[in-house]
Amino acid sequence: MALMITDACINCDVCEPECPNEAIYQGVEIFEIDAKRCTECVGHYEQPQCIEVCPVDCIVLNPAVAESQDQLRAKYDALTRAKAAAASEAG
Repeated sequence: MALMITDACINCDVCEPECPNEAIYQGVEIFEIDAKRCTECVGHYEQPQCIEVCPVDCIVLNPAVAESQDQLRAKYDALTRAKAAAASEAG
């Protein structure tokens, strides 16, 4: 499953720079997670880094986005390929 940030978020901004997939962004009221980019850090770390650093424990599994570990890995692979292609085009 992708993760989501609940309305308990205090906008401390510690989660955003920790996300290796750049899935976290400042929303209208609180930080939000783009489910299309969130892999729960699969492919990068053993544990989701945003959860590790969140001081108020407001990051939870998003029940609307059910994904298996294989699906998260496939999403990580696709994001990695897209990032490499973009870097190749820029360079």
